[in-house]
Amino acid sequence: MPCEEKWLDRISLNNMESTILLRAAAPAEGGGLQFFILLGGMFLIMYFFMIRPQMKRQKEAKKFREGMAKGDKVVTIGGIHGKITEIYETSVMLTVESGKIRVEKSAISPNAAASEQDIQTAAK
Repeated sequence: MPCEEKWLDRISLNNMESTILLRAAAPAEGGGLQFFILLGGMFLIMYFFMIRPQMKRQKEAKKFREGMAKGDKVVTIGGIHGKITEIYETSVMLTVESGKIRVEKSAISPNAAASEQDIQTAAK
């Protein structure tokens, strides 16, 4: 009799193992839809925290560069303070301490504005 019990234990143990393996191999139901919802949510978060603010900054910089006029006091991205004396299609002429320089419009920082005191200090 002890032999028969061991044999029966093996059969039931094998059945449990195969049941566990079959359950692990079966795909989860509804996993495809949940994946796409998660992916869409991640895209929305990335759009609102990274892409949209960058597009807004680019639009403001473009508006600033298109609105430049003679006499405006500006600072280049290299830190040069000057006053716009002439405007060309893609560049501007700046009056600085030691004369005039020509820089690209894209090299003028939309975030910084030179004050009259900065330009006068540089001229001394």
